[in-house]
Amino acid sequence: MAKKGKEKKRSLLSYLLRFIGVVVFSGLSLSIIFVLLIKAGYFGALPSESSLENIKNNIATEVYSSDGVLLGRFFVQERNPTSYENISPHVINALVATEDARFYDHKGVDPRSLLRVVIKTVILQDRSGGGGSTISQQLAKNMFPRDINTKFDIAVTKIKEALIAFQLESLYSKEEILELYLNTVPFGENIYGIELASQRFFSRPAKELKIQEAAVLVGMLKANHTYNPRLFPEKSQHRRNVVLNQMVKYDYLSEGIYDSLKTLPVKINYQRLSPQSGPATYFRAFIRPELEKWAEENEKTDGNNYNIFTDGLRIYTTIDSRIQEAAEASMARNMAYLQEQFDVHWKTSKPWDTERSILNDAIKRSSAYKKLKKKGLSHDAIITELKKKHPVDVFTHEGVVERNLSSIDSLEHYLMILQSGLVAMDPNNGHIKAWVGGIDFSQFQYDHVLKAKRQVGSTFKPFVYAAALEKGVDPCDHISASRTIYKNLEDWTPDNADKSENLMKYSFTGALAKSVNTVTIKLVEKVGVDEVIATAKRIGIDEKLPSVPSVALGTGSIPLLEMTKAYCTFANGGSKVQPVFLEEIKDYNGVSLYKVETPRPQVAIQKQTAQLMNHMLKAVVDEGTASSARWKYNLTNEIAGKTGTTQSNADGWFIGYNPKLVVGVWVGADDPRIRFRSTALGSGGHMALPIFVGMFKDMNGDASLNSITSAKFPALSDELQSVVACDDEKEDKNFLQKVLGIEKKDKAKSKEFGEEKKGFFKKLKDVFKKKDE
Repeated sequence: MAKKGKEKKRSLLSYLLRFIGVVVFSGLSLSIIFVLLIKAGYFGALPSESSLENIKNNIATEVYSSDGVLLGRFFVQERNPTSYENISPHVINALVATEDARFYDHKGVDPRSLLRVVIKTVILQDRSGGGGSTISQQLAKNMFPRDINTKFDIAVTKIKEALIAFQLESLYSKEEILELYLNTVPFGENIYGIELASQRFFSRPAKELKIQEAAVLVGMLKANHTYNPRLFPEKSQHRRNVVLNQMVKYDYLSEGIYDSLKTLPVKINYQRLSPQSGPATYFRAFIRPELEKWAEENEKTDGNNYNIFTDGLRIYTTIDSRIQEAAEASMARNMAYLQEQFDVHWKTSKPWDTERSILNDAIKRSSAYKKLKKKGLSHDAIITELKKKHPVDVFTHEGVVERNLSSIDSLEHYLMILQSGLVAMDPNNGHIKAWVGGIDFSQFQYDHVLKAKRQVGSTFKPFVYAAALEKGVDPCDHISASRTIYKNLEDWTPDNADKSENLMKYSFTGALAKSVNTVTIKLVEKVGVDEVIATAKRIGIDEKLPSVPSVALGTGSIPLLEMTKAYCTFANGGSKVQPVFLEEIKDYNGVSLYKVETPRPQVAIQKQTAQLMNHMLKAVVDEGTASSARWKYNLTNEIAGKTGTTQSNADGWFIGYNPKLVVGVWVGADDPRIRFRSTALGSGGHMALPIFVGMFKDMNGDASLNSITSAKFPALSDELQSVVACDDEKEDKNFLQKVLGIEKKDKAKSKEFGEEKKGFFKKLKDVFKKKDE
């Protein structure tokens, strides 16, 4: 019986061993078959060897200034690949120590790590076992995103990644795999790769990262949001120290250095260049469709069109980063101050208190109103909804703040925000040097340099005086500033802001300096409206102008860019230029794809005319409507320019220049019915001029811009000097008034526009002529 029992036990053990053997063999066989089926593509094709040899990630296109400064990027995923040599060794060591300690020993898959994961995570259900994926497997995951819906998909994906890892290890060296991995790994905030992460969080290239900085970035790979040093500095510090400890464990770091680093707080130098932040945001938004159009019209060597979001192009623009920085800084300072004045000015009332349509129009234009209207609500019901208060983020010059406002409250807030535009051009070739389309691109995308067409006020007057000079009118022929009622223009009576000017006579220089309206209109009478418009067109105005005498006072609506371009004609000596935005487009490897040819300037007015205009417009700055640049702001640069103020102070303009740079500035509310009620506050000299002055003073502080800021106009020849050698103004009295000491009265005389005015002796001659007849 005992013998039979022993035999039975041996038989049972043998059976169990055979059974286990069959199960293991079957499991291994099935696993091998499963792996072979995956490799054969039965569960989705694996990448081919050729595709792995030619790995290409989407690369952001970078936009540069003419002086080589990165302005921003266009991207789907923001990445900027770098080479292994340009990555700090601290990053490499931290990565290997933390993510894959046996990286240099395995061939893509680490059996020991894999066994640890199987035993601890799968069998013992202990998640502290960590992940078993090697850097090569993680690279495979980064390059070929997972599509997982079931646990079976997880198994298939893991095996695929292991197979791809083996392929990668056979095709690339360890250094190349590290380079590929660090160029593809995500760091959150839609940025990919160590180079961009280094620039974003520490404002330095990856090559220059310190040990603790490298540890912070490598630490983010576990969970890039949770360990984001900007959002969660304490969590980031804890994770950094884990990485540093791993570096000590695997002999990449000494205990002493670790002890000196682990107590340091996480310090970042955060810099984000997004489409809505960074320098020249409005300019970048402007060139984007131009670049997209170029890309659609040009093919790569593979026959596909270029893509500005994925092909890593290098765009070199005409912007000068130094001038752009000065322009943006001056606008930010001065618009914050002006907004403060505007808010005080309207503290006890609002423009729509007396003109209700301002607010009603804004309400009906709003997306909230249109959305509720589409739902079928009545106007009254919509207004009830829009009056409900709720937390909302609103713009202020100190930053975006949260307030408890209704939708109508929010509309009222934004209606009262003053806007501005600034553009700077090289007058000799049309190159755009600075472009600021508004006060904050992240909040207001409407571009006031290009899109806004506003009345230009007195900045148009120089075109009138240029037309007169071209026609041979003597700039020292003093013209009466007395008021005239034009009977054939519905009794239109132009007037001057300063009524004392109505009693004087002015030379061209004096009339321009003081921006005398009545003299300008009388010049238009001499020259002709059509001739003034034709001259403005030759000089650079493309916008359709109203063919009426008031066009001389700036009633035409013209974009800021166009006005600035036109003033380039004066600055460069008489030739019209076209705006140029780009210099060159290169591919990612630096091969030139497109070079911009600067259009040749076209002669528009005589050189002598341009020189005389520069002389007169210098007087505007030195002693005229822009003279606060001298006596108030102490600007010493040699500058010519013209202020402009439109009807009821809706728009403030200043266009100032020297032979090297022309700068146009506009200020106003987007709704022209919202404005200062005082010309002292709402003039171009008060609203726009300070931005120009602040910009130039900032530029004066940069020695590298001296060739621009210290540029001077050529001295007038003796002949031209004699042409303008006269008093700027005289009393407007006839012979008898002078002899008898009779005071002249500000009295308007009636006539028809274009009718020749007869002086005393002309009238006397006509009397004798009639008697003779």
